[in-house]
Parts: sequence; C-alpha cells; structure tokens
Amino acid sequence: MDELRFGTDGWRDVIAEKYTFANVARVAQATADYVKSVGGTRVVIGHDTRFLSDRFARHAAAIVAANGLEVLLSRSYVPTPVASFAVVHEQAAAGVMITASHNPPEYNGYKLKGPYGGSATPEIYAGMTQRLDASPPARPRSEAVKRFDLRTTYYERLAQLVDLSALKNHSGALYHDAMGGAGGGWLAGFVKHAGLALDLRELHGVPHPLFYGVRPEPIPQNLATLRAVLSAEKDPVFAAVTDGDADRIGAVLAGGTYFNSHQIFAVLLHHLYRKGLRGRVVKTFSVSKIVDLLAEKLGLEVVTTPIGFKYITDEFLKGDVLIGGEESGGIGVAGHIPERDGLLNALLLLESVVTTGKSLGEQFAEIEELTGFRHAFDRLDLEVDSPEVRDTLMARLKNEPPTRLGRLEVERVETLDGVKLHLTDGAWVLFRPSGTEPLLRVYCEASDPGEVKKILKEARRALGL
Repeated sequence: MDELRFGTDGWRDVIAEKYTFANVARVAQATADYVKSVGGTRVVIGHDTRFLSDRFARHAAAIVAANGLEVLLSRSYVPTPVASFAVVHEQAAAGVMITASHNPPEYNGYKLKGPYGGSATPEIYAGMTQRLDASPPARPRSEAVKRFDLRTTYYERLAQLVDLSALKNHSGALYHDAMGGAGGGWLAGFVKHAGLALDLRELHGVPHPLFYGVRPEPIPQNLATLRAVLSAEKDPVFAAVTDGDADRIGAVLAGGTYFNSHQIFAVLLHHLYRKGLRGRVVKTFSVSKIVDLLAEKLGLEVVTTPIGFKYITDEFLKGDVLIGGEESGGIGVAGHIPERDGLLNALLLLESVVTTGKSLGEQFAEIEELTGFRHAFDRLDLEVDSPEVRDTLMARLKNEPPTRLGRLEVERVETLDGVKLHLTDGAWVLFRPSGTEPLLRVYCEASDPGEVKKILKEARRALGL
C-alpha cells in the first residue's frame, strides 16, 4: 500500500497518484477508529471546489458512517472555517475537510479538525495515524450520511464578531478575489445577509477546479489580474483575497500594491487592541519581527511556535490568546473558533479602515513609526528533484550553517523549525522544507526590499541551487 505522509496540516498528495479513493478510504477508516476510541459519536465532513472533492468527501463520509458513527456532510462546497464552525455547532467529536488548501490544482488533501473547531492538535493526528491500516475500510454506507447547511448560522456568528453599525454606515467598495476556491460567494452572501450598503466586487468567485490557471495561494505571482484591476483604484479601497479553502487571507491595496501577511497580522493585532481586546500574541517561526515589536509596545506577551496552525491552536486551547497567525496568511482571533478564517479577517480589515478612516497602508505606516522598524519581506519557493534532495539540503544546513551571507555575518542560528539565520543589521533568513511538496522555502526579512533581494540571492547560492 502507498505510504501516506501527514504534514503540518493533514495529508496531501497528487490526485490519481497517491490521492485515490482507496487511500481516502484508509484515512477515513482510521478517523472513524480514532473517534470511537475517544467515545465520539458524530463527525462533520466538508469539501472545497477541487477536482472530485465532492466525491472524495462522499466516499469518506460513507466509510465513517459504516462504522456506526453519525456523519454530517456539507450540501455543497464550504470554506474550511465553516466546516470547523460546524464541528462546534453540531457538537461533533471531529471534523474532516477534503481540501489541499493552497497547493497546486493537481493536489487534494485531508484535514482533520478537533471537537473545539480548529486544526487537530499533534496528539489528535498521532491518535489517528497510529490507527491507519489497523483495520480494513468498512463497506461504504452512503444512505446513512446526513447533509448540513449552516450558511445562515455562520453569518450570524460573523455578525457577532464585527462592528455591524460601523459597516452599515460604509458604502464604499471592497473587492474579494476567491481565486476560484471555496470562498466564492461567501462574503457577498454575508453582505446581503447583514444588509450592508457595501459595494462588494467579486473576482474569480465562480468555483474553478484549476483555479483560473494559478495555484490558489494569495501571493503576488498569483494575483496579476487582481493587481491590474486595483491599479485604477484609490485609497482606501482594497481587495481581500482568500486561498483555495478560504482559511487564509491576502490583500491588494489601491494602485495594485501587494499587502503581505505580516502587514495584515500587524494591522489586525493593532485593530483588535484598539477595540479593547487583550491577550497573548501567538506567531509562528516565520512571522515578521514587527509583530513582536508591536506587541511589546502594546504590553502584550508573544509566544513563538513551530510552523503549522495546529501549534497555534494548542495555544488558543490554553486560553488568553488575542490573535494567532502564520506567514502563510492563516490568522485566528479571540472570540471565534480557534481556527484561521479568511472571511472574518477580511471583514475585520474593512472594519479597521472604516473605524479609523485610514487605509491599510496608512495604518501599517503608523505601526512602522510606532515600532521604529521598517519592514520588507519576500520568499523563494525552490523546486528540488525529490523530497530526499530537499531533506539532504536541510540536513547540511543544520549541521554546517553558513557563517555569513554576502556582506552580512550570521550572528546566531535558531532551529525551532528549519534553520533561521539572524544576520547583522537586524535581517533574518529562514530555510524550511515544505511538508507536502518537493520544495525548499527560503524566507527573508530586512528593512529594505533591495536588501531582501540580495540576501535571498546569497541564500540560494549557499544552497548550491
């Protein structure tokens, strides 16, 4: 049988290679065995807009139902945060989301959710994977599967988390690029449900299994059309971008300028603080130091975790977390489920613009002034021949890290998750393998875009690529 590898957030593979109905059945059976082992009786299953996602979800649901568990399957595609919300609302023991998130169109995946409505913790994933192939998949029972639709209930939850009175007084424009993914139509639906006068303009809102020719990750190289459209707009208009399953968020400002995930994180943190909310700030290893500096100015504790939202979920479950986020644009906030929610975050960004009267760019400039730090960031995704090559390169970096990159010396090395080199002048560069693809990612932050380019060039040279 195929060896199935579980990364930072579940199992992902190429459709028809390892991502097959037979392998989905194996994982579904392990899920059912795990849920029964903890005394659970109900499982929620959702799916995104990828090729065959609905059929993979139906197959997984039929396998789990054949084990005597009650299974609630979404009537249509749903964003991951909606599936996670459904787990809590329906008091399920676990949730499954059939999605490969931001991976290329040829991938699909299997995310597991805990009973609290967020990414499964490492302990839950261990409990499930330990049971993989312990018993053969049960004979599917599709007739035992029930359907759910919580669109209105989810909208009511969003309405509790945003300042509706402020949003109702705003009649400006907001763009939403769903990238052909599961977020399509959901923000527009909320605007109608809440009775907002907002002029919501959708791009790529119709589901598309090939995501209109790009991978559904909200980073600059995938947003050419949106950036061209926004080039004619003026502040404070901006576009919110959601990834393939709408748990991550990106943004493009008026004029077509990309507003990265670190900037979004900082603006949301500052906005929540201004709303009177307090708590710990949780960030993954690859997030900008401007978040640390802002939290310090606001008197808030910062917790740094390995990369993967499941580690942030762990901190949410401990309590007293204001906001938690990762470089990829997955951000969770206090008062909601312990989960990334690109739709809620889009509304909170709009709320920040409406209540301050300042564009996102102006708000971030204020944060730079407050912290005394100028932020520039970029990332390389380097394709390698195989996972083995990727792992060999990472082993070499850990055993013999560079002592300098170009003119900059390496002052210290951290290996919490990957290899992070702290350089002179306050810059840093992080080398980390992808958990789902034969990629080696290189992240860099410095105080100047030109310096970031130089450092990434030297980092690539240090890898011999």
